[in-house]
Amino acid sequence: MSEEQQLAAIRDRIDDIDRKLHDLLNARALAAQEVAQIKLAADTEVLFYRPEREAQVLRAIKARNQGPLDSEAVARLFREIMSECLALELPLKIGFLGPEGTFTQAAALKHFGHAVSTLPLTAISDVFQEVESGGCHYGVVPVENSSEGVVSHTLDMFLNSPLQICGEVSLRIHHNLLGQMPDLSTLKIVFSHEQSLAQCRGWLDRHLPFVERVPVGSNAEAAKRAKQAEHSAAIASAMAAELYDLQIMAPNIEDDAGNTTRFLVIGEQAVPSSGDDKTSLLLSTRNEAGGLYRLLAPLAEHGISMTRIESRPSRRGNWDYVFFVDINGHREDEQLAAALQTLRQHAGMYKELGSYPKAVV
Repeated sequence: MSEEQQLAAIRDRIDDIDRKLHDLLNARALAAQEVAQIKLAADTEVLFYRPEREAQVLRAIKARNQGPLDSEAVARLFREIMSECLALELPLKIGFLGPEGTFTQAAALKHFGHAVSTLPLTAISDVFQEVESGGCHYGVVPVENSSEGVVSHTLDMFLNSPLQICGEVSLRIHHNLLGQMPDLSTLKIVFSHEQSLAQCRGWLDRHLPFVERVPVGSNAEAAKRAKQAEHSAAIASAMAAELYDLQIMAPNIEDDAGNTTRFLVIGEQAVPSSGDDKTSLLLSTRNEAGGLYRLLAPLAEHGISMTRIESRPSRRGNWDYVFFVDINGHREDEQLAAALQTLRQHAGMYKELGSYPKAVV
């Protein structure tokens, strides 16, 4: 058999596989529509989006994957399939910290897939308000960066908001230098958010030491300004380059190759256990020696691992603080439920912000 005949046979086999995949995708979509009909018959206010169910499906996909496709790649493909199928049941509207082209929008699409409608909002408080009012089904907000630390405004919003944390997204942050000309020597100014400028300080010092650095409200705004101003560039995402028709003059210029931002998905629903979850709490204690130690002691006594703790002013008085705590486990888990019961009795303020699946993809 000649090389051309061998290739033709393989292409025929690929075409046959594609036809079968197409049939199976439509069969899955029909099954999703059947699920919607059954749910609506039982309850017109039913929740179609089930974070714990999606997390379980994606974990199973990654666990059974044997290649040659990478497990993360396969999970991303199935995320999009699930997104399209869910849109047949109920198209979701997701609010995010805008404008368009920000990393927060990228996080929203990573978590929900591209079959959702995304709404850019100007402030973190606006994302909370839009979800609280029912204008969006869910919101996505940044909460911490691996190199720059916590996003204080997001934590502060939980002090008074009734919303729950329904999920989390971990996004590798790749900063790119965007512009209209490929020649770095012509640049006179670089626009970007102050955190991005800080995360790329070393690269800028080495390659553009005499170029003015101007902080703006977001990386998307930076891209927009770089599009309008001569001899300028922006530090922003590849999505922003596509959105604002800019060239990537230099890719991946972040100083920390592992630079990652964690985002929270906020909504009104309490999420059942997925089998691998986190729980977030808002706590306060009396301002006395050993107060925080005694407050958190029940976690250690019940073998509960605390993954993060942040303090913030309570806004109830000078030098009065509240603590945001992330712990492993779901509040319905037996050991964690017992620990929370004891903790609830000793805390000055106790608020469960939600139990939710750990980031999968």
